Amino acid sequence: MIIDESFPWDSWRNLPAAQQPEYPDPEHVQRVTEQLRGRPPLVFAGEADDLRDKMAKAGRGEAFVLMGGDCAETFKASTADQIRLKIQTLLQMAVVLTYGASLPVVKVGRIAGQYAKPRSSATETRDGVTLPSYRGDAVNGYDFTEEARRPDPQRLLDTYQHSAASLNLIRAFTKGGYADMRRVHTWNAGFTKNPAYARYEALAQEINRAIKFMQAAGAEFEGLKVVDLYSAHEALLLEYEAAMTRVDSRSGDLYNTSGHFLWIGERTRQPEGAHVEILREVRNPIGVKVGPNATAEDLYKLIDRLNPDGEEGRLTFITRMGADKIRDALPPLVEAVEKDGRPVVWITDPMHGNTVTTSTGYKTRDFETIMDEVNGFFSVLSQSKSHPAGLHIELTGDDVTEVIGGAENLDELRLKDRYETLVDPRLNHQQSLEISFRVAELLREDQA
Repeated sequence: MIIDESFPWDSWRNLPAAQQPEYPDPEHVQRVTEQLRGRPPLVFAGEADDLRDKMAKAGRGEAFVLMGGDCAETFKASTADQIRLKIQTLLQMAVVLTYGASLPVVKVGRIAGQYAKPRSSATETRDGVTLPSYRGDAVNGYDFTEEARRPDPQRLLDTYQHSAASLNLIRAFTKGGYADMRRVHTWNAGFTKNPAYARYEALAQEINRAIKFMQAAGAEFEGLKVVDLYSAHEALLLEYEAAMTRVDSRSGDLYNTSGHFLWIGERTRQPEGAHVEILREVRNPIGVKVGPNATAEDLYKLIDRLNPDGEEGRLTFITRMGADKIRDALPPLVEAVEKDGRPVVWITDPMHGNTVTTSTGYKTRDFETIMDEVNGFFSVLSQSKSHPAGLHIELTGDDVTEVIGGAENLDELRLKDRYETLVDPRLNHQQSLEISFRVAELLREDQA
């Protein structure tokens, strides 16, 4: 496709671009992206600036980032009820983490844009039939038919519409009183009544007493009735991200207006690749997933490309090592970045390095293995000059059965009960709250 010189951020077209759908009609793609360029922004420059400042605080150990949501959102599941449950889960987790860390918690949802996923194989074969892999609703359909699996650029417009509707709901819920800390804490009280979670009752009671104390002392609760919940997704589909990149009328700077925080995946983080190039000039806070095979040289090149001037809060490394590798693979990377001197925010993704397949064919993760990676992350960062700045997890507000373990001892036999994910397994509502109590204990130790 010819680069339109009026859009200088289209320089990515000259570089290798991994994990892109093969659209059958390039002219259809161009018509869709032209429409997207004319659509209003989904998020605003000032909001991205605010998040960048909060990420900087997290990097200094003055805040903690909670980033969570679906592995891959679907258009069908982008309903008011399911979005509300995800928001409720994040808010409940945030209250626990805030108290445990005695720090503000920066709340970021994998919501309103996470409609595409990279795949290890471009095709899928069933019973001798080979079709393109399902890459998320932003690209194609899940049904195993030639028509459904054909990449359709019209879905990019659907992605925009569903993201816009989701963001409207998020703003209504978080600014309309639904996020009041007193209401959120009563939800957590119900969680700890379950005997399986009795070990967390003491911390829940501490939070309860703290809230009652603030009420008795006449504390101003207006500021606790609303929260900022930012949106994040992997900047995977380059045509969509390019179309949603705009010049801010106030500053003249470029911003990606499809989400507040964008990250580059482990499969697409090549320093000279198109995904790094497309986010290099935007002012949003951005992240890069870092696996166990990453080297210090890899990270130096990424810093040079994405944050050469060392702006605080600009660049986050999201580690996804695997519980059995993080204690060996992460320390030399942290040491190398500290030696470089330019600030980086360190967040752990304990999900993606710990996926296994059961004998019955279900992809799953084990709760204790997830926690083991979190423990390893905290252990490594606590022995460095840097800070364990956040948690990035795949979760849902529903009572699905996709991750084994946890206090309720969900086993492999129960996976079939409510296994609903179309890509990777997610923590359910109860497991998400449990991990927040466990991480709160780690934060207390880190603050001691």
